[in-house]
Amino acid sequence: MVHLRKGLVLAMLLSTAAPAFAQSRVLVFNSNASDPAPKAAFEQLVADFEAENSEIDVQVNTFDHEGYKTAIRNFLTADAPDVVFWFAGNRMRPFVDAGQFMDVSDVWAEHGLTDSLSSTLSAMTIDDKQWGVPFTYYQWGVYMNRDVYTQVGVEPADTWEGFLANCEAFKAAGIDCLTTGSKALWPVAGLFDYLSLRTNGYDWHMQLTNGEIPWTDDSVRAVFAEFEKVLPYVSANHAAIDWQDAVSNLVQGKAANYVMGNFAVASFKDGGMTDDSLGFMSFPTINPDIPRAEEAPTDTLHIPAGAKNPDDAKLFLAFAARPDVQTTLNAALGQLPVNAEATVGDDPFLQAGFEMLSTAEGGIAQFFDRDAPPEMAKAGMEGFQEFMVRPERLDAILDRLERQRQRVYAQ
Repeated sequence: MVHLRKGLVLAMLLSTAAPAFAQSRVLVFNSNASDPAPKAAFEQLVADFEAENSEIDVQVNTFDHEGYKTAIRNFLTADAPDVVFWFAGNRMRPFVDAGQFMDVSDVWAEHGLTDSLSSTLSAMTIDDKQWGVPFTYYQWGVYMNRDVYTQVGVEPADTWEGFLANCEAFKAAGIDCLTTGSKALWPVAGLFDYLSLRTNGYDWHMQLTNGEIPWTDDSVRAVFAEFEKVLPYVSANHAAIDWQDAVSNLVQGKAANYVMGNFAVASFKDGGMTDDSLGFMSFPTINPDIPRAEEAPTDTLHIPAGAKNPDDAKLFLAFAARPDVQTTLNAALGQLPVNAEATVGDDPFLQAGFEMLSTAEGGIAQFFDRDAPPEMAKAGMEGFQEFMVRPERLDAILDRLERQRQRVYAQ
């Protein structure tokens, strides 16, 4: 009798508790948003999602930036979460090739993302399938000192010929036409990428970073031929300075232009520049027959192949792709929404970048060290810097990069 009563009590408890358990579905989200601003932005994203999906409990695991790069390789294999933060383009390819990211083409199709996220479609597509959803990016381009332009009496040029003509005028006035700091290598990768995109186009650029084009090919030499044209007008000490030192060159009027990412705007303004003195434009056209592609490193969300709750993960990705959600999220991040139907605030540089990227019919490149494998990216950036210092060594540089290509892509 005692056993029977215990059984009845236990049955009653389970029947009472069952609905509560059924109402809570767990969604595990791993991110690298450890800095205060992005962490707060993701916390708000999760809170907004839970407010619309009260039956889902999102559990967030936050890693530091560098630690995440190693951790993702471990947890995708050992204990996959349901949603992970990562990057577009070739940075996601190893996980796609290894079968560790889920095909989410159905999310794109069901929610019309091919249209609203069209600028990054190529960067999210491998084998005609989409493998994640982009939620933020930021533009690269040419930042300029408007006061220096006024001083020299020239107007910003949208063609390479016009840009180089302006460079000659700046040089005559004792001003560097183009500044950069290549001590850390990566700033000159942005310059190479734009010369590549404007000379040969997005598809060619991706073929190069995919290892499909020999570095000794004439099409590569064509990029360096354009590169060489601007070298006489670049800050002479670029190899000895960091990107922040080059910011000072622009701020102080020692240089007229700087090819850089939008994150540098804060540094320009910290130096005293204003919306009136700081200008921005897309990198000039070299070949008018090539559709305009832009450089915009893109952050993304993916569903691991081993996700325990893929259905709710797809709901989360669709939510993060919405224009209203991307508007709110990117206002907190200080970056740009990928969804072309989203809106940006009154910051003129974000507005200019949003318009430029949303209309980039040629595609969105991810930056050389994201589009190329790490070993190739390092060798490439070293080669770009060496070429800027010793352009007469081009043959040796390209031979070395070609040997590296054969090693890296044969693995």
